[in-house]
Amino acid sequence: MKVLANDGVSQSGIDALEKSGFEVLTTTVAQNQLANFINENEISVLLVRSATKVRTDIIDNCPSLKVIGRGGVGMDNIDVAYAKEKGLHVINTPAASSGSVAELVFAHLYSGVRFLHDANRNMPLEGDSKFKNLKKAYANGTELRGKTLGIIGIGRIGQATAKIAIGAGMKVLAFDPFIDEVQIPLEFFDGQSLTFDIKTISKEEVLKNSDFFTLHVPAQKEYVIGASEIELMKPGAGIINAARGGVVDEVALIEALENEKLSFAGLDVFEDEPTPAIKVLMNSKVSLTPHIGAATKEAQDRIGDELASQIITILK
Repeated sequence: MKVLANDGVSQSGIDALEKSGFEVLTTTVAQNQLANFINENEISVLLVRSATKVRTDIIDNCPSLKVIGRGGVGMDNIDVAYAKEKGLHVINTPAASSGSVAELVFAHLYSGVRFLHDANRNMPLEGDSKFKNLKKAYANGTELRGKTLGIIGIGRIGQATAKIAIGAGMKVLAFDPFIDEVQIPLEFFDGQSLTFDIKTISKEEVLKNSDFFTLHVPAQKEYVIGASEIELMKPGAGIINAARGGVVDEVALIEALENEKLSFAGLDVFEDEPTPAIKVLMNSKVSLTPHIGAATKEAQDRIGDELASQIITILK
C-alpha cells in the first residue's frame, strides 16, 4: 500500500511505515493535481499538514483512499465528517506538538516584553551608528515573572503553555467553554514534581485581569478577540496568537497597537495566509513567525511516529 505525505513527514515516520511494508511518497503535489495523482498511483493513505486541503472533491473522486491523516491538531483543512461518512479513517496527532507550540508562544512573549523583534530589525541597520539611541529605545523592558497570563482555550496546547508560565513565575487565568478545571503537572530535572489546579473563569474576567494573552482555540466563524474584547484588556497588554488565523481581528489589533492600548502582539498565524496583510507584517510592535508552531525536529518526529503507529494499526 502507498502513502502520500503531501506536506512532508519525518524520516522516523517514513522508516516505521516502510518497515511495515508501506511505500511512502513525499512528492508535493499541487492541489489541483492531487486527485489525479492519488488515482494514478493508487494511494491508500494521504498525509497532510496545514497546506493541503482535503475536501469533498478529493474524498468523492479517490476510491483508493482509506486513511486521511493530519500531522498536527486542527483539522479545518479536512472535511472530516464527510470523509468519515464515506467510510474513510481520519486521524491526527493532537498531543505531539503541544510543547513546541507552547515554547513558541513564550518566544513571542519574551520577544515582545524585551523588544527583541524590533531590535533585531534595527540593530543591523543602525547598531553601528545609533547604538546609544537604540539602547535607550529598548531600555524600558518588562519581566514576565509576577505577571498574569490569560489563556483562551485550556486544551492540550493551552495546558502546555500554562506549564511554562507557572515555571516562569507567572499567574495563570484561563477561559474555556468546554473545560471547568485542569491539573497542570510540572516535572523537574531531579525527579520532583508538583501539580497545580486551574479552574476556568469567564472570558470577561480573564480579559480584565490578565497582563498578556495567548489563544489556543480551533478555527472559528467569528473573532474570539475583536475590538470589544481588546477594550476590556488592561492598557499595555500583549496578545499572542499561535492558534489559527482569523480568531483575532487583525484590523482591531493593529489599531489597538497604534493607539497604544496594546503594547505588542506575537503572530504565528494570519487571517490571509499565505499572504498576510502588509500592515501586520510592517508594524514594529508585532513579532512575526510564518506558522511554525509545530515545526521543531522533536515535534515532527513525534508526529511522524504517531501517524505511522495509527496507520499501521488501522491497515495492518
